[in-house]
Amino acid sequence: MMLKSVLEDDRRFGVVRWDPQNQAMAAVGCCAEVLQHQTAEDGRSNIVTLGQQRFRVLDVVRETPFRTAMVTWIEDEPVTAESDLESLTRSVDHALRDVVELTGKLTGSPASLPDDLPDLPRELSFWIGAHLGGPVADQQQELLELTSTRERLEQEFAMLDETRRQLAARTVLRDTLANSEGC
Repeated sequence: MMLKSVLEDDRRFGVVRWDPQNQAMAAVGCCAEVLQHQTAEDGRSNIVTLGQQRFRVLDVVRETPFRTAMVTWIEDEPVTAESDLESLTRSVDHALRDVVELTGKLTGSPASLPDDLPDLPRELSFWIGAHLGGPVADQQQELLELTSTRERLEQEFAMLDETRRQLAARTVLRDTLANSEGC
């Protein structure tokens, strides 16, 4: 029912994290646009979406047949100069590439980043937040709520750097164990 309504309107809908622990919806979500839609024979739908803009939920106005809310759009704080973030952006990019490379080594299947990986600080910070893997829903929500590109990049660097260290340690351990078995 919701998807039908979305497809008949402007193809956009809000995505808000549900916190099962607190039985509550997050205060900040993201507007997503349906880019592709496919209906299976059994009636289920597969959709491809693109996150567009963040919003803050002001008030839930309807619960059924699906939840709707009054929202206000969230804008980032202006960056005084992109050049102020160049070094941090390079560090984040380098840490991300290391994590992808180490993951590929550990899994035995090469991993790569897309050719169109953003290189602008703001866009890269949102791309990383959207593509974090593993059990990181709380961290993704924190990143979504930040209105400072610098703060988002700093937090992402800290997460990526910790992941890089853990993956490097696991790689060394795996290689050491493999070498000791050959003795």
